Amino acid sequence: MHVEDLLRLESLDLTLLWGDRPQLTREITGVTATDLEDPGRFLQRGELVLSGLVWWDPADDEAKAERFVAALEEAGAVALLAGEETHGGVPEVLVEACRRHGIAILSVPVHTSFRAVTDTVYLRQWGDLSRRPAAPYALPENVRAELSRLLADGTDPDTLLTRSVAHLGTPPAYVLSATGRTIARTPTAPLLPARRAAEAVTATTTLSVDPDASAYAQWHLHLPEPVGTPPRMLHEIAEVLAQHRRATLRRETTARGRATDLLALIDTSSSAAAPAALGRALEACGLADQDPYTVITVKGAADNDGTVDALTEALHHLTDCGFAVGRLPTAEPGEATAVIGTRTRTDSRTDPIATTLKNLWPTLQSRNAKVPLHGGISTPAATPQTLKGALTQARYALTAASSRRAPGTEAPTSNLAAIEDLTTLDALLTGIPADVRTAFGIHALGPLADDTNPSHRMLLGTLDVFLTHNGSWARTAEALHLHVNTVHYRIQRVEMLTGRDLARLDHKLDLKAALLCR
Repeated sequence: MHVEDLLRLESLDLTLLWGDRPQLTREITGVTATDLEDPGRFLQRGELVLSGLVWWDPADDEAKAERFVAALEEAGAVALLAGEETHGGVPEVLVEACRRHGIAILSVPVHTSFRAVTDTVYLRQWGDLSRRPAAPYALPENVRAELSRLLADGTDPDTLLTRSVAHLGTPPAYVLSATGRTIARTPTAPLLPARRAAEAVTATTTLSVDPDASAYAQWHLHLPEPVGTPPRMLHEIAEVLAQHRRATLRRETTARGRATDLLALIDTSSSAAAPAALGRALEACGLADQDPYTVITVKGAADNDGTVDALTEALHHLTDCGFAVGRLPTAEPGEATAVIGTRTRTDSRTDPIATTLKNLWPTLQSRNAKVPLHGGISTPAATPQTLKGALTQARYALTAASSRRAPGTEAPTSNLAAIEDLTTLDALLTGIPADVRTAFGIHALGPLADDTNPSHRMLLGTLDVFLTHNGSWARTAEALHLHVNTVHYRIQRVEMLTGRDLARLDHKLDLKAALLCR
């Protein structure tokens, strides 16, 4: 099969960005999907390279694209197929680098999966993996047959990984999740601490098991020591693991449907859902006897379908906790919710679930840094009948997390907030929807809400300093470099315009809240 043959396939809908006759008539010997910045060591001469361009950023200099393409040329790659999804197109700087190095470059539209390209090449070139004769750099026939039987029997990932690399002498090998959970390891592989495992996911000795999965649902094959194995063989091992992964995802999809039914029942109930119906829904999700329950709601980008994957991956880090992840029927796009069963009660003031997830959040966020992930966590619900209240808390905490601002910026921080964090007036107010906060500020401040008036801006500034200094005339005057009489006059003006008496604590709190809501 030649590069130009791919362009003739309407099902793939590829577009040639650069390449002339000598490039397009090169024969394809294999396919490698990679998002490594320097993939050269994993490539074999004659291979087609698929890349989602996650390694590249618009802020990067030209040299980064140059190094990537130079690695392809040195390894003897025949062409680069670049995905359009990450950047909305293929960067021109990459096209120019391919032109300089004589590497054909084709763009892969969003609706064409890398899996479709890989399957097309292998089916056309070699036929089905289990039927084709063993190539010099492919898994031996007896190994493929054994792995097929193990997959059909639904074996565990530890056994599948161990048998996959047994003919290589069973070197240390791991299957890691996107955030570094160890899903499987060979007997020769020592336990990998969570932090090191998270770093290993991005190492050059790590291969993505399923490039089509979301950034949060990825599994990675990690060999910490060089074994001299031909890249094609590692890719075939990764494909076997991918089949196991897809079976896992099918089970998760079914479970998400049951979780969505549970969430719908909780959301639509009044003070308490019918105990029998709620009990059946919890039982269907495997949570019937796991109270107390915690609810968490997470929101990513509006068009990001990976939010459920992100939340699922995060909750896998909780020990001794069952959970059900789904979508509320009333949820906004990009929003996912989970009910977590803990089985044990704690008298600690610090929620261990919240602590674990907060520690994990930066790693989870880094797996797709361009999509901010915000989350809200409820306090534990003692009984199934109080899950409605826990859901309300989680959504309120989510709004608070989304409204937080990074110091000195107008952009919200990527954050996870728990109800237990809302211990100040400012924190409490962040959970109120923005339009409600704005309306409260306008009505509480009255004419002063019009800060286009220079006089009103001056009065608001004086009020803010006065409340910050606990109503002290002298300290306010000192902070503003004013005479105390001037401060008295301005505060009297504030009282007249707002109808508030700043000698009263409740009125002070009203105006402080109004200032925080602006």
